Amino acid sequence: MRVKEILAVKGQVLYTIAPEIKLSVAIAAMSERDVGSLACFEQGKMAGMLTFREIVKVLHAKGAAWGSVSVGEVMVRDPVVGRPDMEVDELRRLMVAKHMRYLPIMEGDTLLGVISFHDVARAVLEEQGFENRMLKAYISDWTQEEVRARAG
Repeated sequence: MRVKEILAVKGQVLYTIAPEIKLSVAIAAMSERDVGSLACFEQGKMAGMLTFREIVKVLHAKGAAWGSVSVGEVMVRDPVVGRPDMEVDELRRLMVAKHMRYLPIMEGDTLLGVISFHDVARAVLEEQGFENRMLKAYISDWTQEEVRARAG
């Protein structure tokens, strides 16, 4: 399975924010949309990623003063990205090696989507379920043919 197949199932919805926006606005947007990351765009290009990890870090570092912080101050600039033609196993290894729960998928300068580790796990489970059903059907057909051959 390739990354582009996960994106096709997930859909094309992208949640973005500008770096100059206050962190409180970003947190509200993430909470309302039930997402764990926002792609940060500056002058029409992806400039970084904001995830709950960065938010927790700034809450710890700034305490009550976190409200004055902008997204650009805490976002991950130039994040590691995936490609749509990557195999899912390669994507999982990259996410684990780089300790990333959310990975932007880029084709050139175009952001195609953001894949979460949850998206990957769901896709793998669905693929395994399909393969298991196919194997069971094959074994069932094979067993029925064998019974008929021995009886005949």
